[in-house]
Amino acid sequence: MKKITNICCIGAGYVGGPTMAVIAQKCPEITVNVVDINEQRIRDWNDSDLDKLPIYEPGLKEVVLEARGRNLFFSTNVEKSIDEAEIVFISVNTPTKTYGKGKGMAADLKFVELCARQIAKVSKNDKIVVEKSTLPVRTAEAVRSILDNTGNGVKFQILSNPEFLAEGTAVDDLHNADRVLIGGEQSTEEGQEAMDALTDIYAHWLPKERILQTNVWSSELSKLTANAFLAQRISSINSLSALCEETEANIEEVARAIGSDTRIGAKFLKTSVGFGGSCFQKDILNLVYICRSMGLQEVADYWEQVILMNDYQKRRFADNIIKTLYNTVSDKKITFLGWAFKKDTNDTRETAAMYVADHLMNDLARIEVYDPKVSSKQMFADMNYLNSRSETENEKQLKAHSDPYEACKNAHAIAVLTEWDEFIDYDWQKIYDNMMKPAFVFDGRNILDRERLEKIGFKYYGIGINS
Repeated sequence: MKKITNICCIGAGYVGGPTMAVIAQKCPEITVNVVDINEQRIRDWNDSDLDKLPIYEPGLKEVVLEARGRNLFFSTNVEKSIDEAEIVFISVNTPTKTYGKGKGMAADLKFVELCARQIAKVSKNDKIVVEKSTLPVRTAEAVRSILDNTGNGVKFQILSNPEFLAEGTAVDDLHNADRVLIGGEQSTEEGQEAMDALTDIYAHWLPKERILQTNVWSSELSKLTANAFLAQRISSINSLSALCEETEANIEEVARAIGSDTRIGAKFLKTSVGFGGSCFQKDILNLVYICRSMGLQEVADYWEQVILMNDYQKRRFADNIIKTLYNTVSDKKITFLGWAFKKDTNDTRETAAMYVADHLMNDLARIEVYDPKVSSKQMFADMNYLNSRSETENEKQLKAHSDPYEACKNAHAIAVLTEWDEFIDYDWQKIYDNMMKPAFVFDGRNILDRERLEKIGFKYYGIGINS
């Protein structure tokens, strides 16, 4: 089996950056080049101030500090890095299409295709090309078609190696992965050799039994399926939270009871205002689109309901705020604690916060936000992305703060949208004293101490808890 000495990863985002940093950390004999055409992103990865890394993940800056400059390099020199590499990872964005056939559901593969064409153009020797981005089933076939028809005699092996990282725990997920999935052509000697070469890299720090080899189609579908199952659990518990609020049941007690069943397990049974992030919605929509395109309408309808329930939960949370504040939030200040889609990350893709804000702003609420890791620039970008109103109107109705107590001052209500640990330990008496009365708290993550807040004088509303 050939020993790999040089790796290139195209894409320095949430997947490529941390994954390659850990590979470089654990494989000091392998040169790892992470390339991206985004010059500012590469500058941020190379910044001497590690607090300026473009991605916030606990433990990431320590990994980067250990490997950067030794065998981990970030650059915009894409073609040179492809040329020198034996393995090229494709880790570029695969957003949901916003145009044409499959609009709103299918994955947009234009960046993946551009990568494949660039690899084909530059390569002078045989290479292993690894799909790291989340891709629909049979994408490898399209990549192979582009690479095999270049006419320059170079041979390529295509592998699928999907990521299973949870933002906020990505470094730990890489260091202690439940499994690594490698899909390839098991039926050919060259295909098996390529799979073994990639297996050997991960085996530097993971037990061999956690590195699973499959055919390429199973690998691609496993990634979509894993995210669909996790999202399904969240939508299932959230659907029951609505029922709990109409009865005397408590969703926390229900979740604990069913989670004690070893057949079900306790993970992903935490009710909330709704899931977000770059993968869950995108991957389920992709799965729905694939099923519809193959005539599997009932299967598509089943998985689409997971998304519909998630949309309902966000809308229900916002509607409850409006209803409780006497059926109008016009010109009322609603303070959001948290904007990131989950704690310990600065990622805001598909965050519940922007949809709840949008709903309330449609009712002319003033939204003021504090998040410890998300910039005001990003918040405005998220709202402008929704295209619900003009950028000027967004700037009038949305304001970001660098101090949580200032954000909460004179607020009619506070809504917790992200489960940042620091929110629990705030001086809630001080916050109460400076709010409009009655002072409402809408806990979209059920992280606050209801008894403590009600003792202070707050009107507390949790998810799935009868108020």
